[in-house]
Amino acid sequence: MLFFQLTWESFRFAVTALKANITRTILSLLGVTIGIFAIIAVFTLVDSLENNIKSSFSFLGTNVMRVDRFPFASGPQDYPWWKYFRRPPGTLSEYRFLQDRLKSAEAVTISASASTTVQAGSNAYQGMQLTGVEYTYPDVYDLPLEEGRFFLESEINASRNLAIVGREIANTLYPNLPILGKEIKIKGIKFTVIGVFEEEGEGLFDAPSKDEACVIPYGAFSKMFYTGKNGIEPTIAAKGKEDDIGLVALENELTGLVRAKRGLKPTEEDNFALNKTEFIQNAIGSIFDVISIAGWVIGGFSILVGGFGIANIMFVSVRERTNIIGIQKSLGAKNYFILFQFLFESVFLSLIGGATGILIVFGLSFIQLGSLELILSFKNIVLGLGVSSIIGVVSGIVPATLAARMDPVEAIRTT
Repeated sequence: MLFFQLTWESFRFAVTALKANITRTILSLLGVTIGIFAIIAVFTLVDSLENNIKSSFSFLGTNVMRVDRFPFASGPQDYPWWKYFRRPPGTLSEYRFLQDRLKSAEAVTISASASTTVQAGSNAYQGMQLTGVEYTYPDVYDLPLEEGRFFLESEINASRNLAIVGREIANTLYPNLPILGKEIKIKGIKFTVIGVFEEEGEGLFDAPSKDEACVIPYGAFSKMFYTGKNGIEPTIAAKGKEDDIGLVALENELTGLVRAKRGLKPTEEDNFALNKTEFIQNAIGSIFDVISIAGWVIGGFSILVGGFGIANIMFVSVRERTNIIGIQKSLGAKNYFILFQFLFESVFLSLIGGATGILIVFGLSFIQLGSLELILSFKNIVLGLGVSSIIGVVSGIVPATLAARMDPVEAIRTT
């Protein structure tokens, strides 16, 4: 109990000392403020950019593997580029084959996309991303609906002229009116709207957005656009199971099944590429890891300067209060009482500087930067306060130790 009482007294002495030298306190915490501001500002910007970019590529799906002609990553240096163009695209029959036999996937689907114009009366929307899908499409890709429903399997198989549109298309074609059950025209063919996607908002990059998208049954799409080689190439995609780390089992089974379907001999090389959608997200993450390191370096120098400033102020403070230290020790004050007194003062200085830097970042997060939304995460707040505390302890431990070890007689006699 006595220990906590003395610790509290040390805390009060530290606060009193800071209040008594308010100008010196403000000047000494500027370095830490700038350092923490630099680090947390960079981390906040990096996190916000990374989240925005990854959300822009959310259309690729999560834990998904695609069967493509071209690999996301560059292939072997000695592989002729023209061989990629000679590879056959995926087909509907391959999709049916995989759907019947693939065991290492939650679901498999096929889709094909084209840019076109959609009309409703005198209103039109140009550059719409039209995608033909199978009924398994929402099992592989996230398709949250704001209104309506997805296609039934029977509607897909019958190639019904039904459509699900994005919010921007709905607002353009039928402004201020509900669009469910209304008719739209795609390449002169009438389609009935049965659903509307949840609004995504503007992305950082010009990536496909569901706000400007429309999906229809794959059969209906094939009637309007030629799919296959020299036409619109379909994409076969499979969603891996949660326990398949790295999608190893899915990759191995997909490779065997696609090779079997295409009749490739054991000595023949693959004429397809299996692409994991996480490749792009991991590549983005590695880029931002480098930027984060740069943030640490930039802010680290400022914090180092701030730490030296706090240490210098603490040495001055110890010297100014040497006589008081002697009196306290002669009255029975323990060494840890003196130690905590100066250590608390150093940590408080650093924490105040760090908190100020974080508050500045928080204020800047309200600035509108177009489609980029700055978000100060709880993780970065804890990081900033944690770094501030460490700097305070490191900067104050030596002056506090010197003060605690002073001889009371010599300290009292010091003028």
